[in-house]
Parts: sequence; C-alpha cells; structure tokens
Amino acid sequence: MRTPYGAECPFYFEDYYRGRSTQVCRLIERTPGGGTWKPYLCATCPVPGIVRANACPHLALEARVVKTWLGLREQVRVYAVCALRLVEVPRPEIGCGECHRHRLPPTDGEHHPG
Repeated sequence: MRTPYGAECPFYFEDYYRGRSTQVCRLIERTPGGGTWKPYLCATCPVPGIVRANACPHLALEARVVKTWLGLREQVRVYAVCALRLVEVPRPEIGCGECHRHRLPPTDGEHHPG
C-alpha cells in the first residue's frame, strides 16, 4: 500500500472506508517496544527502500521509533536479521551475502553446467 508520502510499503495500512480513519505501520506495531507511529515518519522511513532493494524471503525486519540526537525529532530505525543464518544484517538493502548461494538454479529451460 502507498504511504502518505507516496512510497510502496508492505507494512503500511490505511482504512478510510465508511468513515473509518485508520493509519498504522504494522512493522512498528508488531515490534516489541516499537514506539508510537505517526504518519510523518513515513517521509524518512528506510523500510520501503529496503524492501525494494532486497526481496530475500529470509530477511526479517524490526522497526522502532527513536528520538534523534537532540531529542527534537523522531525517526524509524530498522534492525534486520537473516532468518536462514540467524545473524544480524548491518546493511539490509544488500542482505547477508549468503542467501543467494542457497537459491535454486534458474528454471528457464536452459542447461547450466554445474
């Protein structure tokens, strides 16, 4: 679904059907101690970019609302883990670097010598 700032995000949900007014970030909502999400956080949230860059099914994300250095602003901080290797992923846009080795070979009908 599109966030209020135009990015596609699988964790953002809104519902305005028949007078409802619901906007939530399901990623922050499901993270223990994730904090309170507000729509303006979508403007700088890294999650849509991470999901666009890395479609690995083993990438598990958590997100928290944190205050910046002076405590004047809030931002979304993402924590990523490879569920296959159970290691922290410091750059989730790239991934852990191991999962691509476990992918199945192409199924385009061509013979690939092994």
